[in-house]
Amino acid sequence: MTRTRSHLGSSLFARVLGMLAVLALAVSTLVATTQSSAVAATANGTGTGYLSTKGNQIVDASGATVRLTGINWFGMETDNKTFHGLWAGVTWKSMIDHMAQLGYNTIRVPYAGDALKPGAVASSVNTNTNPDLVGLSPLEILDKVVDYAGSLGMRIILDRHRPTSAGQTALWYTPAVSEASMIADWQLLAKRYAGNPTVVGADLFNEPHAEGTYPNGTGSCWGCGDTARDWRLAAERIGNAVHAANPSWLVLVEGVSCLDGSVANTWDAIPDDPNACSWWGGNLSGVAKNPVRLNVANKLVYSAHDYGISVYDHQDWFDTVKHPDFPANLPATWDYYWGYIYKQNIAPVLVGEFGSTLRDPRDVQWMNALVKYMGTGSSGMSFTYWSWNPDSGDTGGIVQDDWVTVNTNKQSILQPALVPPVKPGSTPTSTPTSTPTTTSSPTTTPTPTPTPTATGKCTATVALTNSWSTGFQAAVTAKNTGSTALSPWVVSFTVPAGVTIGSGWNGTFTQSGTTVTVTAPSWNASLAAGATASVGFTANGTSTPPPGAIKLNGAICS
Repeated sequence: MTRTRSHLGSSLFARVLGMLAVLALAVSTLVATTQSSAVAATANGTGTGYLSTKGNQIVDASGATVRLTGINWFGMETDNKTFHGLWAGVTWKSMIDHMAQLGYNTIRVPYAGDALKPGAVASSVNTNTNPDLVGLSPLEILDKVVDYAGSLGMRIILDRHRPTSAGQTALWYTPAVSEASMIADWQLLAKRYAGNPTVVGADLFNEPHAEGTYPNGTGSCWGCGDTARDWRLAAERIGNAVHAANPSWLVLVEGVSCLDGSVANTWDAIPDDPNACSWWGGNLSGVAKNPVRLNVANKLVYSAHDYGISVYDHQDWFDTVKHPDFPANLPATWDYYWGYIYKQNIAPVLVGEFGSTLRDPRDVQWMNALVKYMGTGSSGMSFTYWSWNPDSGDTGGIVQDDWVTVNTNKQSILQPALVPPVKPGSTPTSTPTSTPTTTSSPTTTPTPTPTPTATGKCTATVALTNSWSTGFQAAVTAKNTGSTALSPWVVSFTVPAGVTIGSGWNGTFTQSGTTVTVTAPSWNASLAAGATASVGFTANGTSTPPPGAIKLNGAICS
């Protein structure tokens, strides 16, 4: 499916190489964990040192389980050759701060080979808001993003999104961009970030897919044995080459669309169809018989993509006439294409892309079902949501066109599954580990719960948006009814005894006893007269009574 996303071995020699790579991995990991730039987050964040796999889990250098819950920030794969949004009236650092505050602990960075070429120029950088990026190459800008994200306890996954900025291709190479050229690009990046465990993985190629007509396809296949088309075999070659340059990285391998590389013989392909086809990159059913084999053990992660009908509305499983049990039919579909890999403990699965505008009610149901399927809190599959960018033409973003305002409909669905990053040296807060039961539709504005009436230059409401057996999700909104702006604004409120904040967004949260204080983020510090500040959070404990005694800069709100 075409999506608008810019302005959118077995020989002795092979075994010896594998042994050398494992040895290099051990040395590299030892060095990396002693470097001052190493990520030093704790259990609730993204772990310490480089990441590996154990069964269906991703683990850190200490063996602790890590769940990557991230966001895609695209642009390096386009003509701009750098992150989109750098043209906006907001700094690049404030955007990363915002991602972390919302609870995203990983950034998946799509790129194309054009951005890595000598002399490549990054365009559309706002000289007023981002003067520190002016004149830097795309790689130098990426360096700064990596360094700053690492300082917040975040991780980076690099994604070879396209051979060139011209557009997505069915195969991982083109007549002008060879597989050897692709490998050279990956090795450049692997060496550049060797010893820096902020960058943890290589998503080898984005969405290999079918091409041609049934049954004589010319696109990427899985397990067909044709070295020019078999993505599984290519992933082994490219993955081993990446590990030859940096054996510490995770290697992420996406699926195809149709196993034989041709288009579906019907628009209504279903899992029991011999030529069953999924989303581009979404069909990993071939792993059962033909798994990817890498020389370096415990570094393989499979990555699936899944989308709502705002991207493509002809997938059979969205048809509520054929599937009146929708969305209850979705888990079986996911099981067939990629979920079985996780459930059978074959390897970890990271859902690298999923997203929607949520304009169709079925997409709200789809996204709620998918988040529940992947798991919530600190346990479950890893994922990177598509996308941070509002300029993704068929999905929109987590932030809206100002690159600041959060799409709360999307964020409220994702929030229970997010594991916030933890800054090195700080203490993490707990996050809910049980699956929440949605009590109100994400597209419906919750009914406000009035707070105690008092005098002051603000009014406030509380909305309980979700609840589950051990916690709840809520939003507190305060309006500045005074005549002057408040900068920075500070919202405080009380919670019942024993309630603790799990994660929060749209501000910096601190808690002392039953009082929670939220300080304005740098990207939205001033609250004009008549304007409102809305903060959201998850909490562990009872939601009764709801948060109360709301104050705005010390004034009690009515």
